[in-house]
Amino acid sequence: MKKITAIIVEDELDSRETLRNYVGKYCKEVRIVSECPNIQTAQTAIGIHQPDLVFLDIEMPYGNAFDLLEQLETIDFEIIFITAFDQYAVQAFNLSAVHYLLKPLDIEELISAVDKAKSRIEKSQKINQSKILLENMAALNTQQQKVVLPLLDGFEVVKLSNILYCEAQDNFTCFYFTNHKKSLICRKLKFFENTLTPHRFCRVHRSYLINLEYVKRYLKGKGGSVVLENGVEIPVAVARKGTFLEQFK
Repeated sequence: MKKITAIIVEDELDSRETLRNYVGKYCKEVRIVSECPNIQTAQTAIGIHQPDLVFLDIEMPYGNAFDLLEQLETIDFEIIFITAFDQYAVQAFNLSAVHYLLKPLDIEELISAVDKAKSRIEKSQKINQSKILLENMAALNTQQQKVVLPLLDGFEVVKLSNILYCEAQDNFTCFYFTNHKKSLICRKLKFFENTLTPHRFCRVHRSYLINLEYVKRYLKGKGGSVVLENGVEIPVAVARKGTFLEQFK
Protein backbone atom coordinates (compact mmCIF):
# COMPACT_ATOMS: atom_id res chain seq x y z
CA MET A 1 0.00 0.00 0.00
CA LYS A 2 1.15 3.55 -0.73
CA LYS A 3 2.01 5.77 2.19
CA ILE A 4 -0.86 7.33 4.12
CA THR A 5 -0.80 11.10 3.70
CA ALA A 6 -1.61 13.03 6.85
CA ILE A 7 -2.09 16.57 8.14
CA ILE A 8 -1.51 17.72 11.71
CA VAL A 9 -3.90 20.41 12.99
CA GLU A 10 -2.58 21.65 16.35
CA ASP A 11 -2.10 25.21 17.59
CA GLU A 12 0.84 24.49 19.93
CA LEU A 13 4.23 24.29 18.20
CA ASP A 14 5.71 21.91 20.80
CA SER A 15 2.74 19.56 20.45
CA ARG A 16 3.02 19.58 16.64
CA GLU A 17 6.73 18.76 16.86
CA THR A 18 6.13 15.95 19.37
CA LEU A 19 3.42 14.38 17.22
CA ARG A 20 5.48 14.76 14.04
CA ASN A 21 8.46 13.07 15.69
CA TYR A 22 6.36 10.25 17.12
CA VAL A 23 4.69 9.60 13.78
CA GLY A 24 8.02 9.66 11.94
CA LYS A 25 9.57 7.19 14.36
CA TYR A 26 6.72 4.81 15.17
CA CYS A 27 4.28 5.07 12.23
CA LYS A 28 6.49 4.62 9.17
CA GLU A 29 3.49 4.12 6.89
CA VAL A 30 2.33 7.71 7.49
CA ARG A 31 3.76 10.76 5.66
CA ILE A 32 3.00 14.19 7.13
CA VAL A 33 2.29 16.56 4.22
CA SER A 34 1.23 19.65 6.17
CA GLU A 35 1.09 21.12 9.68
CA CYS A 36 -1.55 23.71 10.55
CA PRO A 37 -1.81 25.94 13.63
CA ASN A 38 -5.52 26.79 13.21
CA ILE A 39 -8.70 25.73 11.44
CA GLN A 40 -8.38 28.38 8.72
CA THR A 41 -5.04 27.03 7.44
CA ALA A 42 -6.29 23.48 8.01
CA GLN A 43 -9.27 23.99 5.71
CA THR A 44 -6.96 25.24 2.97
CA ALA A 45 -4.45 22.43 3.48
CA ILE A 46 -7.16 19.76 3.36
CA GLY A 47 -8.39 21.16 0.05
CA ILE A 48 -4.89 21.18 -1.44
CA HIS A 49 -3.52 17.86 -0.18
CA GLN A 50 -6.68 15.72 0.02
CA PRO A 51 -5.17 13.72 2.92
CA ASP A 52 -6.01 10.18 3.95
CA LEU A 53 -5.74 11.09 7.62
CA VAL A 54 -5.98 14.21 9.79
CA PHE A 55 -4.63 14.49 13.33
CA LEU A 56 -7.06 17.04 14.75
CA ASP A 57 -6.72 18.85 18.07
CA ILE A 58 -10.12 19.58 19.61
CA GLU A 59 -9.50 22.95 21.24
CA MET A 60 -7.73 25.73 19.32
CA PRO A 61 -7.89 29.54 19.31
CA TYR A 62 -10.35 31.13 16.90
CA GLY A 63 -12.44 27.99 16.41
CA ASN A 64 -12.33 24.35 17.45
CA ALA A 65 -12.22 21.02 15.60
CA PHE A 66 -16.00 20.87 15.23
CA ASP A 67 -16.08 24.30 13.61
CA LEU A 68 -13.64 22.97 11.01
CA LEU A 69 -15.66 19.82 10.33
CA GLU A 70 -18.87 21.79 9.91
CA GLN A 71 -17.19 24.02 7.30
CA LEU A 72 -16.13 21.10 5.10
CA GLU A 73 -18.51 20.02 2.36
CA THR A 74 -17.28 16.42 2.50
CA ILE A 75 -15.18 14.48 4.99
CA ASP A 76 -13.52 11.69 3.02
CA PHE A 77 -10.53 11.18 5.29
CA GLU A 78 -9.94 9.43 8.60
CA ILE A 79 -9.65 11.58 11.73
CA ILE A 80 -7.66 10.98 14.90
CA PHE A 81 -8.86 13.50 17.47
CA ILE A 82 -6.44 14.80 20.08
CA THR A 83 -8.11 15.90 23.28
CA ALA A 84 -7.81 16.76 26.95
CA PHE A 85 -11.61 16.51 27.32
CA ASP A 86 -13.29 15.05 30.39
CA GLN A 87 -14.74 11.56 30.68
CA TYR A 88 -18.20 12.43 29.34
CA ALA A 89 -16.75 13.69 26.07
CA VAL A 90 -14.58 10.57 25.86
CA GLN A 91 -17.75 8.48 26.29
CA ALA A 92 -19.17 10.27 23.24
CA PHE A 93 -15.96 9.45 21.36
CA ASN A 94 -16.25 5.76 22.27
CA LEU A 95 -19.88 5.55 21.20
CA SER A 96 -19.08 7.20 17.88
CA ALA A 97 -16.22 4.76 17.19
CA VAL A 98 -13.86 7.62 16.41
CA HIS A 99 -10.12 7.40 16.93
CA TYR A 100 -8.82 9.70 19.64
CA LEU A 101 -5.68 10.35 21.69
CA LEU A 102 -5.59 11.87 25.14
CA LYS A 103 -2.98 14.43 26.09
CA PRO A 104 -0.18 13.88 26.96
CA LEU A 105 0.28 11.54 23.99
CA ASP A 106 1.00 7.88 24.62
CA ILE A 107 3.09 6.14 21.94
CA GLU A 108 1.24 2.81 22.13
CA GLU A 109 -2.12 4.56 21.85
CA LEU A 110 -0.84 6.53 18.86
CA ILE A 111 0.27 3.35 17.10
CA SER A 112 -3.07 1.67 17.87
CA ALA A 113 -5.10 4.65 16.58
CA VAL A 114 -3.04 4.83 13.37
CA ASP A 115 -3.43 1.08 12.82
CA LYS A 116 -7.22 1.35 13.16
CA ALA A 117 -7.33 4.31 10.80
CA LYS A 118 -5.09 2.48 8.33
CA SER A 119 -7.40 -0.55 8.40
CA ARG A 120 -10.43 1.62 7.53
CA ILE A 121 -8.50 3.36 4.75
CA GLU A 122 -7.42 0.03 3.25
CA LYS A 123 -10.96 -1.35 3.41
CA SER A 124 -12.41 1.91 2.07
CA GLN A 125 -15.01 1.85 4.83
CA LYS A 126 -17.04 5.02 4.54
CA ILE A 127 -18.74 6.17 7.74
CA ASN A 128 -19.31 9.77 8.72
CA GLN A 129 -18.00 9.30 12.25
CA SER A 130 -17.51 13.02 12.72
CA LYS A 131 -21.23 13.66 12.09
CA ILE A 132 -22.16 11.00 14.63
CA LEU A 133 -19.67 12.50 17.07
CA LEU A 134 -21.11 16.00 16.64
CA GLU A 135 -24.57 14.65 17.43
CA ASN A 136 -23.26 12.76 20.44
CA MET A 137 -21.41 15.79 21.79
CA ALA A 138 -24.64 17.78 21.54
CA ALA A 139 -26.42 15.13 23.60
CA LEU A 140 -23.75 14.32 26.18
CA ASN A 141 -24.75 11.61 28.66
CA THR A 142 -28.27 11.16 27.27
CA GLN A 143 -29.90 8.29 25.41
CA GLN A 144 -30.24 10.42 22.30
CA GLN A 145 -26.62 9.57 21.60
CA LYS A 146 -25.78 6.99 18.95
CA VAL A 147 -23.50 3.98 18.98
CA VAL A 148 -21.68 2.40 16.04
CA LEU A 149 -22.16 -1.37 16.00
CA PRO A 150 -19.78 -3.51 13.89
CA LEU A 151 -21.55 -6.21 11.85
CA LEU A 152 -20.09 -9.14 9.94
CA ASP A 153 -20.64 -7.28 6.67
CA GLY A 154 -20.26 -3.64 7.74
CA PHE A 155 -21.70 -1.55 10.57
CA GLU A 156 -24.94 -0.21 11.97
CA VAL A 157 -25.60 3.13 13.72
CA VAL A 158 -28.38 3.15 16.33
CA LYS A 159 -29.67 5.44 19.06
CA LEU A 160 -29.14 4.20 22.60
CA SER A 161 -32.84 4.78 23.23
CA ASN A 162 -33.65 2.12 20.58
CA ILE A 163 -31.77 -0.63 22.44
CA LEU A 164 -33.79 -2.78 24.86
CA TYR A 165 -31.11 -5.21 25.98
CA CYS A 166 -28.02 -7.12 24.88
CA GLU A 167 -27.32 -10.84 25.22
CA ALA A 168 -23.91 -12.53 25.21
CA GLN A 169 -23.49 -15.23 22.56
CA ASP A 170 -19.94 -16.59 22.77
CA ASN A 171 -17.66 -14.00 21.13
CA PHE A 172 -20.65 -12.03 19.83
CA THR A 173 -23.39 -9.90 21.34
CA CYS A 174 -27.01 -9.97 20.20
CA PHE A 175 -28.75 -6.58 20.39
CA TYR A 176 -32.53 -6.49 20.81
CA PHE A 177 -34.26 -3.28 19.72
CA THR A 178 -37.53 -1.53 20.50
CA ASN A 179 -38.77 -2.17 16.94
CA HIS A 180 -38.61 -5.95 17.63
CA LYS A 181 -35.55 -6.42 15.41
CA LYS A 182 -32.22 -7.83 16.55
CA SER A 183 -28.61 -7.72 15.33
CA LEU A 184 -25.62 -9.98 15.98
CA ILE A 185 -22.62 -7.75 16.70
CA CYS A 186 -18.95 -8.69 16.40
CA ARG A 187 -17.92 -7.83 19.96
CA LYS A 188 -18.11 -9.53 23.34
CA LEU A 189 -20.68 -8.29 25.86
CA LYS A 190 -17.88 -7.00 28.12
CA PHE A 191 -16.98 -4.42 25.46
CA PHE A 192 -20.51 -3.02 25.43
CA GLU A 193 -20.75 -3.17 29.22
CA ASN A 194 -17.80 -0.76 29.41
CA THR A 195 -19.18 1.47 26.65
CA LEU A 196 -22.85 1.62 27.61
CA THR A 197 -22.89 1.50 31.43
CA PRO A 198 -22.41 5.31 31.74
CA HIS A 199 -25.58 5.74 29.66
CA ARG A 200 -28.20 4.01 31.85
CA PHE A 201 -27.34 0.44 30.94
CA CYS A 202 -26.67 -2.21 33.59
CA ARG A 203 -25.05 -5.66 33.44
CA VAL A 204 -27.51 -7.73 35.50
CA HIS A 205 -26.18 -11.15 34.56
CA ARG A 206 -23.13 -12.60 32.84
CA SER A 207 -25.28 -13.00 29.74
CA TYR A 208 -27.37 -9.81 29.85
CA LEU A 209 -26.91 -6.05 29.67
CA ILE A 210 -30.18 -4.13 29.93
CA ASN A 211 -31.36 -0.59 29.20
CA LEU A 212 -32.63 0.69 32.55
CA GLU A 213 -35.01 3.06 30.76
CA TYR A 214 -37.15 0.06 29.78
CA VAL A 215 -37.37 -1.70 33.15
CA LYS A 216 -41.07 -2.20 33.96
CA ARG A 217 -40.92 -4.47 37.00
CA TYR A 218 -38.50 -6.21 39.36
CA LEU A 219 -39.49 -9.61 40.73
CA LYS A 220 -37.90 -10.54 44.05
CA GLY A 221 -35.93 -13.74 44.53
CA LYS A 222 -32.43 -14.90 45.36
CA GLY A 223 -31.24 -12.70 42.57
CA GLY A 224 -34.65 -11.95 41.20
CA SER A 225 -35.53 -11.02 37.65
CA VAL A 226 -36.35 -7.95 35.59
CA VAL A 227 -39.35 -7.56 33.31
CA LEU A 228 -38.81 -5.11 30.46
CA GLU A 229 -41.53 -3.07 28.77
CA ASN A 230 -41.77 -5.60 25.91
CA GLY A 231 -42.58 -8.37 28.42
CA VAL A 232 -39.21 -10.13 28.28
CA GLU A 233 -38.09 -11.43 31.69
CA ILE A 234 -34.35 -11.41 32.36
CA PRO A 235 -32.63 -13.05 35.36
CA VAL A 236 -30.58 -10.95 37.78
CA ALA A 237 -27.45 -12.62 39.15
CA VAL A 238 -27.08 -12.60 42.93
CA ALA A 239 -23.68 -10.88 42.65
CA ARG A 240 -25.18 -8.10 40.50
CA LYS A 241 -28.42 -7.57 42.38
CA GLY A 242 -27.09 -4.79 44.62
CA THR A 243 -25.67 -2.77 41.73
CA PHE A 244 -28.94 -3.09 39.83
CA LEU A 245 -31.18 -2.05 42.75
CA GLU A 246 -28.90 0.89 43.50
CA GLN A 247 -29.96 2.42 40.18
CA PHE A 248 -33.52 2.85 41.44
CA LYS A 249 -32.89 4.48 44.82
